[in-house]
Amino acid sequence: MQIYEELVARGLIAQVTNEPEIREMVNNGKAVFYIGFDPTADSLHVGHFMALCLMKRLQMAGNKPIALIGGGTAYIGDPSGRTDMRSMMTKETIEHNCECFKKQMSRFIDFGEGKAMMVNNADWLLGLNYVELLREVGACFSVNRMLTAECYKQRMEKGLSFLEFNYMIMQSYDFLELYRRYGCNMQFGGDDQWSNMLGGTELIRRKLGKDAHAMTITLLLNSEGKKMGKTQSGAVWLDPEKTTPYDFYQYWRNVGDADVLKCIRMLTFLPLEEIDAMDKWEGSQLNRAKEILAYELTKLVHGEEEAEKAQASARAVFSAGDSANMPSAQLDDSDFIDGKVDILTMLVKGGLVPSRSEARRAVEQGGVTVDGEKVTNIRQAYDKDAVANGIVLRRGKKAFKKITL
Repeated sequence: MQIYEELVARGLIAQVTNEPEIREMVNNGKAVFYIGFDPTADSLHVGHFMALCLMKRLQMAGNKPIALIGGGTAYIGDPSGRTDMRSMMTKETIEHNCECFKKQMSRFIDFGEGKAMMVNNADWLLGLNYVELLREVGACFSVNRMLTAECYKQRMEKGLSFLEFNYMIMQSYDFLELYRRYGCNMQFGGDDQWSNMLGGTELIRRKLGKDAHAMTITLLLNSEGKKMGKTQSGAVWLDPEKTTPYDFYQYWRNVGDADVLKCIRMLTFLPLEEIDAMDKWEGSQLNRAKEILAYELTKLVHGEEEAEKAQASARAVFSAGDSANMPSAQLDDSDFIDGKVDILTMLVKGGLVPSRSEARRAVEQGGVTVDGEKVTNIRQAYDKDAVANGIVLRRGKKAFKKITL
């Protein structure tokens, strides 16, 4: 099976502008393609995962990826899927986030000589002359057509700013510049980006002629993939300082039964024949599939050693109460008031909730235990002697931490 057919079989392709030509280019390693990443935080999250895996697959098949960091478009903010306007970031924050993205992407993509490229659209967007842009690019866009785009619909309900309205033009201009500078002939993006990407393809053809080979592909469920980045306890980041390898493992270990095989097919590099054999799995076998998913993705992001440790810790938690390998969190003297630490502080310090208000709700709803005993009093507190040997703090059925001094 060639790479394009494999992408289809894995459920990664939703729409294309010229399938026969795209298939030929991708299968023969002729695609110079880009995927954009706006640096809205100082770490990539699991919502970016599908795009990173796709870039890796295509590079392995001989195609050339361009990772486009949106150091310029981050000044505008993508309105896609938004009901409110994004917060405005400072120049320093954007530049810091760009550097963090570069470091993380290098775990997935080979940026060696003559291989993948990493570029920043700030290089051409920030120096643009507004009047020149209007004349060169603005004349190619119909406002009536832009207003029908899916990416603007939610924002139109509450008021779309002129700032955000320009995002489609900026993204389209990116493709034109990448085509001119690096011979980029293909773009990939989520299904929520389809209108923006069509704008880029059309702009190239209008400026450079109908024979310009500019192709557009969308990824199935990439907008859903972006939602994967959020959980009840906050975002799931690829940076181990923000989401530990264990918590990353547990995130994938806890996906729903209906999603586990879809995630294995789309995100792991296991052979399709092996995955197809799992289609008949049900009941307890799905738990094994979840372990496979969690292990493979943790290995991909954090390395085999961390994946092994996370799996061992997770299994220990669900075994006969053995806490030796359980992930832990430490308290220090500042956490104790009058010699005691309260249950809400332990939940926050343990990373089981993002805030004290969330901790309060967890306790009041009966979802918290300490060493197997349910805690129902939000003022429950423990002295240093009680914590000295470590206590097992649990929220719900699947989130555990060993709390130590």
